[in-house]
Amino acid sequence: MRIGVEAYNQIMQVSKPQNTKNVKAAKSTTPSMGKDEVQISSMGRSMQVAKQAVAEASDIREDKVAEMKAKYSGDVQVDTGDFADKLLAKFAGL
Repeated sequence: MRIGVEAYNQIMQVSKPQNTKNVKAAKSTTPSMGKDEVQISSMGRSMQVAKQAVAEASDIREDKVAEMKAKYSGDVQVDTGDFADKLLAKFAGL
């Protein structure tokens, strides 16, 4: 493909930087659009409150832990036969 001198000159004029004075003047005369705003829906606010409450809550329920400690404070004896029967019954039902 061969590009002629006329086409080359046209391409060079298009790619030549424009006069920046005119661009700056145009920018200063355009009206400001104002500030950006974000609106959060009531559902979004509720989710934010719930997320914060979960973050502040403890992962361990101390009252349940204390109850279990009191209930099982001694040695726990597990009958292996009963355990095996319950385990087999559970997996047989699947």
